[in-house]
This record gives sequence, structure tokens and C-alpha cells, in this order.
Amino acid sequence: MTNPASYRPEPKSIPTAPGVYRFRDPGGRVIYVGKAKDLRARLASYFQDLTALHQRTATMVTTAASVEWTVVETEVEALQLEYSWIKEFEPRFNIKYRDDKSYPWLAITFNEEYPRVMVGRGAKRKGVKYFGPYSHAWAIRETVDLLLRVFPMRSCSSGVFKRSAQIGRPCLLGYIDKCAAPCVGRVSAQEHLVIAQDFADFMGGRTDRFMKQIEKRMYGASQMQDYELAARLRDDLAALSKALEKQAVVFGDATDADVIALAEDPLEVAVQVFHVRAGRIKGQRGWVADRVADVDSSGLVADFLLQLYAEADADSVPREILVPHLPDDVGTFESLLSELRGAKTKIRVPKRGDKKDLALTVARNAAESLAIHKTKRASDLTTRNRALEEIQQGLGLVEVPLRIECYDISNLQGTEMVGSMVVFEDGLARKSEYRRFVIRNVDGQNDVASMHEVITRRFRRLLDERRAAPDVVGGQIGHGDEGPLLVDPETGKARKFSYLPGLVIVDGGPPQVAAARKALDDLGMDDVAVCGLAKRLEEVWLPSQVDPVILPRSSEGLYLMQRVRDEAHRFAITHHRSRRSKSMVESLLDDVPGLGEVRRKALLKHFGSLRKLKAASYEEIAEVPGIGAQTARAIVAAVTAAEPTVSVNTATGEVTGQ
Repeated sequence: MTNPASYRPEPKSIPTAPGVYRFRDPGGRVIYVGKAKDLRARLASYFQDLTALHQRTATMVTTAASVEWTVVETEVEALQLEYSWIKEFEPRFNIKYRDDKSYPWLAITFNEEYPRVMVGRGAKRKGVKYFGPYSHAWAIRETVDLLLRVFPMRSCSSGVFKRSAQIGRPCLLGYIDKCAAPCVGRVSAQEHLVIAQDFADFMGGRTDRFMKQIEKRMYGASQMQDYELAARLRDDLAALSKALEKQAVVFGDATDADVIALAEDPLEVAVQVFHVRAGRIKGQRGWVADRVADVDSSGLVADFLLQLYAEADADSVPREILVPHLPDDVGTFESLLSELRGAKTKIRVPKRGDKKDLALTVARNAAESLAIHKTKRASDLTTRNRALEEIQQGLGLVEVPLRIECYDISNLQGTEMVGSMVVFEDGLARKSEYRRFVIRNVDGQNDVASMHEVITRRFRRLLDERRAAPDVVGGQIGHGDEGPLLVDPETGKARKFSYLPGLVIVDGGPPQVAAARKALDDLGMDDVAVCGLAKRLEEVWLPSQVDPVILPRSSEGLYLMQRVRDEAHRFAITHHRSRRSKSMVESLLDDVPGLGEVRRKALLKHFGSLRKLKAASYEEIAEVPGIGAQTARAIVAAVTAAEPTVSVNTATGEVTGQ
């Protein structure tokens, strides 16, 4: 580990101009690239006391051994140089967005004498016009097949084209009029180029012109009684209409925009982009990246915009870019993109209307993409085994923790405190083993005391069940030395709390870990390993240790521990919401005349939550068994008069209220 003070440059030697800087490790390898409006101020922020830095930043500066910079004239130049260096050096501490899958493009090779339309993947090439990307290659091929009827351009490979030219006969597409057959001279290179350009214009959104032209020719042929030509043009018009139907219309106007959304957690971020051209969704694409640097949501957007558009051609940059958060230097990005496009490009956050609705849809896609990525990563057996081994090694455990239990406390201003216990076995959630706890013996908001109570109750139950369970002797139920029977002989099911975990994880830092360790020690259970996972910096805390264990950001072990912790938090929040909602319903209904405990329970069972009860009509409430018309009116009056006192942030799961 390097001391940053050993390579800190003299502050006066650092210019105050805009520029790009890079940190190198002892081997000279570039590990981080950044840009700044003021190089002196930005670099000074890296050489603070390590305890004041974010853990990721502290790891970077202690890994580095030197820093250097390059001064540029403008912030736009800094942005361009930053991207060039990131691409050249691939620094380990810069966020790298990776496609969550390989997306196909529709490409027209205008760099050839006879342009070809094809479906391809991978990096773009100069002189080729691209459309998309699209979700499925088969969908593009269907569209191309429809359009070749109207725009019969070349779609064959170079080998097929040369062979047809040598033998003087076109391929099958030439015979069925889905290719103008330039290979045998039916059209000249210039005529074929016009067909290819019309194809590109139609794919680019300029569709009305072609639809009107074909419709006009169709009616003209009909008036001239050339019904065969009219029928063919009618079929061409139907083919274009069918191709357009495959592209979802999201805006009535000719909106030209890219809609970007993020879904993030402390370890990873997923990005989704919908490409909207002429009001239609022309393509969709997704990326997933590890969060290796201390970057907030605005910084994530800035990094993504840089990687998405830095090498884009003019046609790939839209008139408008809709983002969830504005980058800090939004003006610089707008200048760069406007320069690339050759016209003004605006970056903004949609606030209302259809664009806001589409942004929410893209956000749901991003969240789904992140969930699928995590599921795939967690379901791999080799990855799970490596994660468990990394946890064992990182925490110094005697054995691999095949059973992990995690505990979390949820409360609302010290009331309705609940705890959760989730179980992972062999790296997979075992939901049948989940348990909930209502905190009974803690006054006020005290997470530490609540954690002590939950751990005590869980493991006291384990000890009680083991004392009550018969032992196994020679295959008979008795009291021998083979250990307690973990399966109830009457039901044939496992006893609820009979299994000892290999590791207990608590959501929190040293205070929560100390509380859990004390609860286990008080019960005489010194053979259960305990650790805490603090959410802010993802540090792993062990009992009686001053410094946390820092697992690498790319560690599968840390990833598994985070999943376990997040699942415990989700389970606790779900329980908390349910109890809070029911208690609110009961308190609202206390003063309703003629409504006793039995009928209150009937209402709770029927509607399930206060929100659903408030949304119910008078007739729906009256249909509940035991609720008459007069009581239903009183209930409606009670819930209508009540002010909302609780809300749930759906993004974070946090419960807030009065």
C-alpha cells in the first residue's frame, strides 16, 4: 500500500486550467483517468486524510504511485482527451460499461460500390450506415425481407455477388424481384445507390414521402386500368405498413431522442437506452458495469454519455437526450454533442407528459436488466462456490459457510420495530427458512438493542429445540451421543430453528456486530461466526477488530454478502409495511360506531391494506360479510377524513411518515 503523500505534487506546480489527469501504479500502468475544470483544486481533493475519502477513492490513491496531467484549452477538449485515454489505457478504477448482451444492427455498406444491406454485430466501421441496435436479429431480417420488395437493393455477400457476375445470372432474389441485380447489370451503380439511399431514408424515419408516392402511383395505375401494376403497388404499400407496425409509436410528433435510465446498487449499475427516431422506437440497448469508483448518479450519467457518444457519427447523435440526472458539466457535454451532430443537441430530465412516461418505462427495463444480471451471476454453481471460499478466506473462518443467516432491523421513528432473518444455503436463498420478529422488549429507536433481542430469541429457540429433541441411538429414538434429531418424528419436517449457521451477518457496523456477538456469548454459543456489512462503504466488520475487512470490489464473496444483506432488508421492509398498514387501519376504525374487533379483522382480511380500503367504494365495503350499509357509510367517512401519515419510497424501500 502506497502512502499518497510520497507522490503528492507541489500544489503550486499544478495549473488551475482545465485538463485531464491520470494516476499510475508502481509498475507504470494507468489505473485511473479523470478530467477537471481546475486541475489544482481537483487533484488536491485526492490528497486529504484517507479517513475523509470514500473507500473506493482511498483504495485508488493508495494503489497509485504517481500522478500526471495534461492541460487543454477547453472543457470539451478535456472530455475528448479523457475518453481517448480511457479507451487506450483501460484503467481498472474507471467505470467500463459492458453490453449485457450482443445486440444486432441493421447496416448498409455505403463504403462499397454496390451498397449491401445486412444484419451484423460488434463494432461500427467507417462508411457504413447503422440502424438500431435491435433486440432480435430475426426481427430485423423480417423487416429487411419486407422492405426489399419496395427497395430491391443488394443483400448478398461478396462471394455470391462475384459468382453471379461471372456466370451472368442473378441469384434467387434477383428472379423474385427482391434485388435489382446490379451484379448482372440490370441497374447501374448510380441507380443502385439511389435505391440504397431510399432504403436508408425509410429506415431513418422519413417514411411519409414513400408511402404517399406509392399510394399516388397505385391510384394512377388503377385509373389507367393497369390493374396488375396497381395490385403490385398495393402489396408494396402493405409491406411498408407492416414494416412500420414493427416499430412502436411512442410520440405523435417527429421526436428525435435517446432516452436513458439507470438502475444501481452499491456494487453495480445497469443502463438502458431507447433510441427514438421520428417518434418511433428504433432500437434498444443495455449495459452493465461494476461501480469501481466513487461516483454518484450524475457522474454515472456523465461516464455513460462519454462512452456512448465520444466516437459516434453525426447520424447517431439525436436532437435530444433524456436522462435521469443531469451531469455536473452538462453544458460541456451539450457543446461536444452539438459539435459531433452539426446541430444543437439538448440534454435534459423529463418532468411530465409522454416523455416522462417513456423514461419510467426505460427505468423499469434497466431494473429488470440488473435483476436478470444478478440472477444469472448468482445461479452459476462455480461462481457460488468461489464466493463461499472467498468469504471463508476473507473472514478467516474454519469452514466454508454453507449456511448463512442475515439479520436486519426496520423501524419507523422508533415504532413498529421489526426484525428479519433470511437464510442462504450453498449461496442460494432458502425462503422457507425465513423468519420475522416483532421487537417486544426495546423502548424507542434502538437498533443495537433490537439486534441483541432478535439474535437472542433466534438462538435460544435453537437451544430449546435441541434440548427438547430426542437423540438418535442405533436407529431408535432415544437420548444417546449421536446428537439431537433435527427432524420432527411426528411431522417428518425439519425443526424450524434446529440448524446452526456457518456465518451470521448483521446489517450494520461495529455496534450491531458487538450486540450480536454478546447475544451469542450470553447463550454460550461461541462457535458461531459473526460479521457485519455496513452499507455505506460495503465494509465487513468482525467482532473486537478496530479496522474492517475490505474485500475487493470484484469479489464474488462480497457480491454474495451484499445480496444476502439486501434480501434481509427487503424482507424486513415488507414485514414492516404490512404491520404498519394493518395498525393504521385498526386505529382509523377504532371510532367507527358498531365496528368491533371481529368485523375489523374481516375488513383487514378482505382488503389487506389501508390503500386498498381507501380505494374501495361504498358498495364494495358493504359486500364484506358482517358490514351493513350504515357501517359501510361510517367506514367511508372515517378513511376519507384521515390524512395520509405514511409513505414508501419504491426506489429505496424506505418507509417515511409522520
